[in-house]
Amino acid sequence: MSNTNRRNQRNNPYILDDIGVRLQHSTAGMVWRWRTELILAITLTLATWRLATAITLTAALAVLAGVAAALAAISPVRRFITRRAWCVLARHRLQKLCWEARLHTRTGRLPLILRITPTKVGERAVVLCRAGICAEDFEAHIGELRAACYARDARVTRHQKWSQLVVIDIVRHDPLTADRHIPSKVLQHHRPVPAQPALTGEEN
Repeated sequence: MSNTNRRNQRNNPYILDDIGVRLQHSTAGMVWRWRTELILAITLTLATWRLATAITLTAALAVLAGVAAALAAISPVRRFITRRAWCVLARHRLQKLCWEARLHTRTGRLPLILRITPTKVGERAVVLCRAGICAEDFEAHIGELRAACYARDARVTRHQKWSQLVVIDIVRHDPLTADRHIPSKVLQHHRPVPAQPALTGEEN
């Protein structure tokens, strides 16, 4: 049996999983996991309140809707928001996967996602493993990682210096795959000259 199969938790489930495993939700942990949503909600609430004090609530909501539409119309801003939204989604999907695939300690402590940033092909997450979890545990669940993050592929790399840090690359698209065919301008301006038929006799 390979090392990957031995580490696959589906082949070695906890005997007392329903009794011994307990989720330990702390306030700091919840705030850290939902920090992006909390910051966005607080910012929108404060902006709506300040505008509502200057104008009416209906006008404040209309102004915020117009600003959102204007930002969505700008391509660089729209791409930035889209990539950040994928990072937030990937973070929550990774946390859900760690619980469903039993990538947690016996006391229910999940790995801590320290940072997740967009890349040219998807997202990259830096995960801090708790005592009892290692990079090989994530490698045994590559298929689950792909499916959970709606990705084309997923790659797991252990940090070269700190073995408790795991880098997970979520691949959503291949940059080498051409989405459209671009005709060559060289061929358009330099068309081949048709061959002339050979002369069989001398010209008069």
